Amino acid sequence: MRLESMEIEQHPLEPFLPGNARLLMLGSFPPQKKRWSMEFYYPNWSNDMWRIVGLLFFNDKDYCKERLISFLQEKGIALFDTASAIRRLQDNASDKFLEVVQPTDIPALLHRIPQCKAIVTTGEKATDTLC
Repeated sequence: MRLESMEIEQHPLEPFLPGNARLLMLGSFPPQKKRWSMEFYYPNWSNDMWRIVGLLFFNDKDYCKERLISFLQEKGIALFDTASAIRRLQDNASDKFLEVVQPTDIPALLHRIPQCKAIVTTGEKATDTLC
């Protein structure tokens, strides 16, 4: 399939930017909606991030979106991704098969969270796109 004929996906979520954010965590891009367990960041059923956070901070691997949002707001953690538009080169959630069509305007995000002192990326694709 030619790249010109492949669909460009726009980021489906708004940036999560609590006013007190001191940390901006950037992934690459959400998986396809068919893989989502919730309407929030890191929604993939097979992603262990929220279960690990739950075990570390709440001694409970089960989570709900409301509890996560409250935790992130309390801790001053903002979330978004380094790509605002992508093409999926294969029908999966692998970063290896994402072509970044439009990188995120990171300075614009940081302008909205002036207390932010650090940025962390969640993988190689996000790091490469940020750099």
